Amino acid sequence: MDAISSLSIILKYLLLGLFQGFTEPIPISSSGHLVMLRDLLHLQVELTGLSFEILVNFGSLIAVLVVFRKDLIRLTKNGLRFVLQKDRDNEATADFQFIVFLIVATIPTGVLGFLLNDYISDIKAVAVGYTLLITGAALWIIRNLHGKKNDGDLTIKDVLIVGAAQAVSLVPGISRSGATIVAAMLVGMKRETAFRFSFLLYIPVSLGVTILGVSDIVKDERFNELMIPYAIAFLASIIATYFALKWFANIMAKGNLKYFSFYCFVVGILAIIIFTR
Repeated sequence: MDAISSLSIILKYLLLGLFQGFTEPIPISSSGHLVMLRDLLHLQVELTGLSFEILVNFGSLIAVLVVFRKDLIRLTKNGLRFVLQKDRDNEATADFQFIVFLIVATIPTGVLGFLLNDYISDIKAVAVGYTLLITGAALWIIRNLHGKKNDGDLTIKDVLIVGAAQAVSLVPGISRSGATIVAAMLVGMKRETAFRFSFLLYIPVSLGVTILGVSDIVKDERFNELMIPYAIAFLASIIATYFALKWFANIMAKGNLKYFSFYCFVVGILAIIIFTR
């Protein structure tokens, strides 16, 4: 492999890592963008298997853990207090319940992911165009909603609905953050509650994908050859996810989700035109 070819591959993977990292937290579907970029950059051969997706997903997970570290530390401390101590205050009880709700909401994704993994991984770029239109329409529906529910007001029904929405987002083009936030706001959550629940819900799913994907990395025959491009994409995904998540938090607080809806409509239509053969 000559120097020019090596540089070209590194730049392609850098771009893919930045794209995945930037699009992971915002409601425009990172998986859908990866499918489209693979076709545009002709990376089908280099990205055989799931190693790349697993690594950049792990990079995004690290960024989410950093951004929500205070919430995670509080939930961990109060969850342990609830389990280990007999004298349980309201804060410990509320946080333990929140943890239980996160676990319950994760179940639909695990079940659907196990059943449909082979079908989901084979989706074509043109199909992503149509699923992006669905994401755009969902975001448009909730653009003006103002919920009233805080963490302590949630019910099992609420979190199961959000969990089901996350399961549907396994399909590339259906944004995970978009689907969960849309569902959360439709059941009446406040914007900040919907935002926090959505990304705390991302953690167990992403962690599960990473753990289960270790075997795919080990079996990847080209992993050693592409180790440097993979590492660059991994670091790029961490950085891009961190800043995109901070940016999205500000947009979410202002209620400007309609702009993501416009984006999904435009890119979805372009994808249908470009990838229809």
